Amino acid sequence: MRWGRLYFAVQATAGLAWWIAVFLSPVVRETTLGRLNPTVVAVFDIPLFVVASAVAAFGVRPAAAVSTGWTGVVSLGLATYATVTTQAGWGVLAMGAATVGSLGALCIILFGRVPTEWIITGPFVFRSATTRAKPARHVVSTFGQIVIFWGLFLVVIPLVIAALEQRWGVGLPFPTSAIPFGVMVLVLASTLGISSGVIMSTLGDGTPLPSAMANSLVIAGPYRWIRNPMAVSGFVQGVAVGLILESWLVIAYAVAGSLLWNYAVRPHEEADLEQRFGDEFRRYRDTVRCWVPQIPRP
Repeated sequence: MRWGRLYFAVQATAGLAWWIAVFLSPVVRETTLGRLNPTVVAVFDIPLFVVASAVAAFGVRPAAAVSTGWTGVVSLGLATYATVTTQAGWGVLAMGAATVGSLGALCIILFGRVPTEWIITGPFVFRSATTRAKPARHVVSTFGQIVIFWGLFLVVIPLVIAALEQRWGVGLPFPTSAIPFGVMVLVLASTLGISSGVIMSTLGDGTPLPSAMANSLVIAGPYRWIRNPMAVSGFVQGVAVGLILESWLVIAYAVAGSLLWNYAVRPHEEADLEQRFGDEFRRYRDTVRCWVPQIPRP
């Protein structure tokens, strides 16, 4: 609970400092609130955000819930306002980050931790693939996954993010070499992802899908040099797409996704692998790194 309370204490302090800056600096007021009347907004935001966060810092759960709920409402409202008017873009980003932080802090205060196991529910529950399926079927399933996931996470979502970045006026300049360099990196990362998926589906008697995981531990191809080549591929692809779109928000989205996977999903995935493969996986985990490639020991 201590870290959750500390977060709300920092948020209350930052919120108070921001409101002081809003009333003292026209630049801060315009970039974060646009043409919204700061006095009207402050009447609601100071008690529900600043004061509630300060009270939550003492471990008062209702105050933490009020602060978190209000932060989410403000984020959504500012996002709508910025999209319609092209104003207050930086305010959207600030409150969006505060919403994520508040949700995490609220979970810590309520449960003592962030319940990451909620992520691996429903279609994302770890299950072994049907062992009687032929390798060709696993390969087809893997390519179907690639089309769906890449289409959503590397095309649709980045295009939406990049469009909002421009609409909100929060874009940053990129060097002229960003696009060709991004294309090159995207091709290399995609090659790694496809080859890793094919090897997993042909040698592992399964797919990379959580609901149809491999029945055998695969230590071949890219898996000899790195434990999670498809995760590395996805992260690098996201950064490459950000370079191609010249969008720092897309790059931030890729970084956030990799952190979410590393700290929320990977521990559960590796616990499942350890349970299913025992010492074989433990030796592999202790020998091959997760993110940094290395030459395998003979």
